[in-house]
Amino acid sequence: MSTIAKTIVATGATSGLGFELVKQLLAQTQPYKFILGARDTKTAQAAYDGLKYDGNRHSLTIVPLELSNLRTVKTFSQQVLDKVGQDKVDYLLLNAAIAINADEPGPHGSKWSEAYIVNHLSQHYLIHLLREKLESSRSRIVVVSSGAVRMVKDTSLLDNDVKGASKTERSVYSATKFIQLLGAHWWRRQLQGKCDVVAVSPGLIPGTGLPRGTSMQFTSNHPDAKSIPEGAQSILRAFTRDDFPEDPDQIFLTSWGEWWPKDVFELSLDKNLQDKWSPSKDEIEKEEGLTA
Repeated sequence: MSTIAKTIVATGATSGLGFELVKQLLAQTQPYKFILGARDTKTAQAAYDGLKYDGNRHSLTIVPLELSNLRTVKTFSQQVLDKVGQDKVDYLLLNAAIAINADEPGPHGSKWSEAYIVNHLSQHYLIHLLREKLESSRSRIVVVSSGAVRMVKDTSLLDNDVKGASKTERSVYSATKFIQLLGAHWWRRQLQGKCDVVAVSPGLIPGTGLPRGTSMQFTSNHPDAKSIPEGAQSILRAFTRDDFPEDPDQIFLTSWGEWWPKDVFELSLDKNLQDKWSPSKDEIEKEEGLTA
């Protein structure tokens, strides 16, 4: 049995699939150090305290993080680095997502919709901010994706669909998850030989709050439906699988435990698109008004 604690930094781990995933890890004999970002730290802390996990084996720190506000992403990253110190970050889990339309203007004066900022830009920015630590740790970056990426058929429409107040009739969730997958490909190229980057689908999970306030309908009697514990298990496989395909573009692990063939997500393999939707740290800070 390993006695060295593994450190996991995570977004979207205070409810739903993310909470269940951490719950399952807290039941393991392998010790973990969790640093979790949360909008409501008090509620999140109470939820984890209710699990009555072994605090002698595991440690869990909840840090304020509002992904629609990139200033808090910057603060969160610094708190993570302070907390980790000289230790490694073994895993970075990017699980947070929202499924809302783009009817409203972007938050905090951004030209982008809240869904785009939460589902892609903020977490892409977080990797930039933690990059040096991730590289030195040889971390595994697990990006929780979705089969909804297949709904994107025309990539020329993405610019409009993910802007604030676009009022598009197409699925903003699908568009943002597709762009997130572009970012995962981009980071896999940038971090080749230093970090493992894996995209994973938890499957169709009716029990989460993701569709709340949208027209998305998930029913438990759907033939592909999975429970929240099953969905968490799908994500956990992305933590441990080492049987990576030889083709570096084959990045996507399905909820059935298979590596998706590239033809399923072929549109996301366009390196020009990957570059376009993966802005640099400086570009993000300038566009979002984070520079002095």
